Amino acid sequence: MSDSKLADVLIIGGSYAGLSAALALGRALRRVVVLDSGKPCNQQTPHSHNFLTRDGSTPAALAAVAHEQVLAYPTVQLRQELAIAATGENGQFTVETDSGAVIQARKLLFATGIRDLMPDLPGFAECWGISAIHCPYCHGYEYREQPTGILANGEVAAEMGPLIRNWTDKLTIFTNGPATLSPAQRQQLGARGIAIEETPLRQLVHQEGYLTHLDLADGRTVPLAALYARLPFEQHCALPQALGCTHSETGHLKVDNMQKTSVPGIYAAGDATSPMRAVGAAVAAGMMAGAALNRELIFEA
Repeated sequence: MSDSKLADVLIIGGSYAGLSAALALGRALRRVVVLDSGKPCNQQTPHSHNFLTRDGSTPAALAAVAHEQVLAYPTVQLRQELAIAATGENGQFTVETDSGAVIQARKLLFATGIRDLMPDLPGFAECWGISAIHCPYCHGYEYREQPTGILANGEVAAEMGPLIRNWTDKLTIFTNGPATLSPAQRQQLGARGIAIEETPLRQLVHQEGYLTHLDLADGRTVPLAALYARLPFEQHCALPQALGCTHSETGHLKVDNMQKTSVPGIYAAGDATSPMRAVGAAVAAGMMAGAALNRELIFEA
C-alpha cells in the first residue's frame, strides 16, 4: 500500500490491541496500516499469563505469532515507524511519521498504551515487570506464598492489601514514610495478618530484575520475592489529546463501549483506555474496535 493511497484505518500502536484490531479489519477486507514504534510496555516481562491458549508465553513469542497471522491478510501493512504528527477530521486524517512518511486514512485507532512513571528508588525500574509488579492476575500465581510487599499508602494500600493477601500470607505494606491509613484501615489490615512498615525504602536489591530483598533507610534488610505497586502514568502518545480526544479523571482516553473516543472517526483501545492492563483485555478491546470501525465505514459509504 503506497503512502498516497487512502487507507481505511491507520492504527497507531502495534501491540496486542492494535494487532487484534488489524486482524479484524484485515478479515473485513479493509486497507489497514499499523505503525509500531517497537517499544511495548511489557518488554521486560519474562512471561505473559492469564491469556487463554497462550498462558506462560513470552511477550516476544506472542508478538511473533500475531505478526505472522495478521500479515497473512494482504490488505494489512505493518511499518516500524513512530507517528509524530496528526491532523484532519473524520474521513480524511493525515499522519506524519519519524521517517518523513505521510499517511492518509479515513479513520484512526490509537492503541498506544501508557508510560509508567517510576519512583525515585534504586533498583525499581530494573525490576519492573519482573518482580516489581502491578497485577496479581498476571503475576500473583508465580509469587504465591512467597514473601511479598506492597509499595503503597492510604486508600490504595487499604484496597490492595486484602486483594494481594489472596495469594500469600507473607505480606507487608511498605508506606515509604509515615502511613496515612486510618485507625479502621490499620485494624482491618492487621486482622488479616498484613504487616505495615513505615520506614522509608533505600533500594531494591535484585539479581537481573528478580528481587532478593529491600534495604530500608534505618539499615535493616527485608527478604522479599515480589513487590506490588500501582504507579502513576502518562499517555505514551500525545497525538490523541492534540486531536481533541478527552481523558477520564484517571488519565485514560475516554471511549464508549465500541471504543469510540470523543472525536468522530477516532477510536482507541488497550492500556491507553483502561486500568485493566492484561493481554486478554487488550485483545478483546482491539477486536471490538476493529469490528466497530468496519461497521462505521460500511454505513458511511
